[in-house]
Amino acid sequence: MQATEILEHEHRVIEHVLSNLELAAKRLDQGQPVRPGFFLDAAEFIKGFADGCHHHKEEGVLFVAMEKAGVPKQGGPIGVMLAEHEQARAYTRGMREAALRLQAGEPSARAEVVRNALGYVAILRPHILKEDRILYPMAERAIPAAGQADLVEDFERVEREETGAGVHEKYEALAEALEKELAP
Repeated sequence: MQATEILEHEHRVIEHVLSNLELAAKRLDQGQPVRPGFFLDAAEFIKGFADGCHHHKEEGVLFVAMEKAGVPKQGGPIGVMLAEHEQARAYTRGMREAALRLQAGEPSARAEVVRNALGYVAILRPHILKEDRILYPMAERAIPAAGQADLVEDFERVEREETGAGVHEKYEALAEALEKELAP
């Protein structure tokens, strides 16, 4: 499996959570009961999986390899992706902070939870599309075959040394639990 295929597989898990986060935010916005902890759990998934596992591989391995292969960081797709990662982190922090306030009984935090959750979804969906359709094919063309194998090894090292064993399974289980919670 190529490095970009690993990242694309992770995108599918993230998209699953995006769909459920959007559904929960819309329900909350319509006044339907949604546990504030749902948004805290979603923020935990985002921080641990989308940002921790996935973006760590992109930012610490793939983007570095692309730059070495001649793809510019500034003024190009890597710079755009990095900026969007930062925007996504801001939405996640905002959602988490508002969900904590909502959980503590502050009803005015509801709108902020919804705004940040939907903002996160709105930035991540096209972000994933750009990576899958533009950035990853660009990486496959720019990085020589020998470098592609090194990427997979570096991804495995990140998983082993920096992310930790069992993290994927933990967050995939959390993604499933979030979905089950919203099921009719």
